[in-house]
Amino acid sequence: MKYPPTLRQWFDDMQSAIATQTFVKMAFTKPTDRAGDLKTIDIRLITVKRELKLSFTYHHKTKDIVKNYTPEESLPILAKLMADTFTSAKLFTLKNDILLLKQGKNLEITYHGATQTTVPDTSHDRAKNRILEVGQGADAKPYLHLLGLTDAKGEVLKSAQDKFRQINKYIEVLDSLIKQLPETSTPIRVTDMGSGKGYLTFALYDHLTNTLKRPTEVVGIEYRQDMVDLCNAIAKKSNFTNLKFTQGTIADTSLNTQHSTLNTEIVIALHACDTATDDAIAKAIKANAALIVTAPCCHKQVRRGMKAPGTHPLNFMLKFGTYEEKMAEMVTDALRAQYLELAGYTTNLFEFIGAEHTPKNVMITAVRNTTPLSANARQHIEKTITEAKAHFGLKSHQLGTLLGL
Repeated sequence: MKYPPTLRQWFDDMQSAIATQTFVKMAFTKPTDRAGDLKTIDIRLITVKRELKLSFTYHHKTKDIVKNYTPEESLPILAKLMADTFTSAKLFTLKNDILLLKQGKNLEITYHGATQTTVPDTSHDRAKNRILEVGQGADAKPYLHLLGLTDAKGEVLKSAQDKFRQINKYIEVLDSLIKQLPETSTPIRVTDMGSGKGYLTFALYDHLTNTLKRPTEVVGIEYRQDMVDLCNAIAKKSNFTNLKFTQGTIADTSLNTQHSTLNTEIVIALHACDTATDDAIAKAIKANAALIVTAPCCHKQVRRGMKAPGTHPLNFMLKFGTYEEKMAEMVTDALRAQYLELAGYTTNLFEFIGAEHTPKNVMITAVRNTTPLSANARQHIEKTITEAKAHFGLKSHQLGTLLGL
């Protein structure tokens, strides 16, 4: 088949990289209107029965589809993707990153410095990058099936791919943080405030108990009694003896007395609406929790209170509701991180999973420091908070109010 010169050059670069063992991967991005729910395509080199093939992973909105082709079989498929479905593709090699862009009806190719330094393993049967294993057959984990994430054989349902990916990323983040905590002979006590259906609560209990082999007590706090009953039934069927769910609100929860006499070491509050996140953080700080993890949801209090003066340099942005909302989110969560720093925690604020998987993707983590905050550091944080509130015309921030600051 005859291809346009630019596309032919890109194919030659790809085939040369495969032949010289410098091929790393390919990626198609920026879908056209014809792509439907197809978002991106990742392509890697694999070995199937001693034959090299290109493995295409088609990332749709609710599922991933994998198809394998020989390099020669791939050429017309790649050509059609650039003709109809995508406007950008990149070939990664050890020598160059080679970008192919569609500009109108024309294709342009540009060469950039290599961003990849190693060639991935081409083994077709390499283990999937999952920290949470589902198990198969008799080893399948019952709670994943009972929660509607897997079928009876342990395969993740197509409709649950995004949720399962979110859970895995959550456990990956928690794993690195938990390993920073000192080893103790007493159980780790976890309180999940606003546990909902318990997807992440179950996964964390499983990871702590069965993967990390850490003695653990986990309690999920949930306002809806039907969810509490459902989760307790699933925990019982899964033989998760130290996982309990109880009916209540974040505001009414006492961390030092709930469920056992142990003090809470880890407090989690995922997607607690508006100032409920502040309630959870304040209670965790007062309980001297070793680790606090939140994924905030809604930021109404700060948005209602933002009253920038007429000369404010961001007024040209804040007059638009969408940007005002985004700014309120950033101000709210950044101030939460500052209050946590002031309380003696090392904090981080980041997107823990891509927005294509969940719009509620910002996470705040706080690990309790082993040494007290210095007077200079405290003064600096207090000054930052005061100036930030004044900058945005805020009279108060709920977390600061709850902490008496």
